Amino acid sequence: MERNLRTILALLLCQLSLNSALAQNDFGMWYELGAEKKLSRKWNMSAEAEFRTRNNTKTVDRWSAGLSAEYKILKGLKASAGYTFLYDNNPEELTYNSSGDPKKWTPRYWGMRHRFNISLTGSLDWNRFKFSLRERWQYTYRPEVKDQKYKFEYDSDDVLSNYTLQSVKGKGKHVLRSRLAIGYDIPHWKLDPFVNVEMFNDRDGIQKMRYQAGIDYKIQKKHVFQLTYRFQNVNSNDDDYEVNSHLIGLSYKYKF
Repeated sequence: MERNLRTILALLLCQLSLNSALAQNDFGMWYELGAEKKLSRKWNMSAEAEFRTRNNTKTVDRWSAGLSAEYKILKGLKASAGYTFLYDNNPEELTYNSSGDPKKWTPRYWGMRHRFNISLTGSLDWNRFKFSLRERWQYTYRPEVKDQKYKFEYDSDDVLSNYTLQSVKGKGKHVLRSRLAIGYDIPHWKLDPFVNVEMFNDRDGIQKMRYQAGIDYKIQKKHVFQLTYRFQNVNSNDDDYEVNSHLIGLSYKYKF
């Protein structure tokens, strides 16, 4: 039985390696639903929910819901703060020792994260163009998840002899996100195009780059529909399990 388990885990390792290689340029969909309330000349409140897929849209990636507040400091300068609750579908992870035997295996599991952010955004209008630069500090905390990770033990003959269950440890992560955006207001036309590029930095340097292009469609200034294409280039190999991805986004926001 032990040798059978060892064989199964070795096959699982091969399969996960193949899946990882195939997923280096993944495709997913992002769906967003939001609402924004203007409280005064200077204050806005927003709420949003999001649903994401990965693995060529075959797998649910995560659900999230968030609240944020925005304050207009002066013309062209805004500050905001927000909180987002994330419920992630974490993929399988398998590591192995120098002998090629499975060392630790974490099956796919769902787990929560808590995310806080503070942003400062400057904008400038020129003719029908709008330029903006947003700097955002983001902190994400993942609570500990108990009994999710298998650790395998081998005897002196390199035969699998036992395993223990371990917890996925809690972890906090700081990220600085810098986004430069350009939008254009087409005269007498409800479709307004925009492009932006965003850089994610942590203590080890550039974590990932996100390039985006899309269009906004507004109805009576209250209903805003958005279609976007994103390409995400990932440089970091941390435990967010992200890979290079092509992403299509659909969103709707109601303003009142």
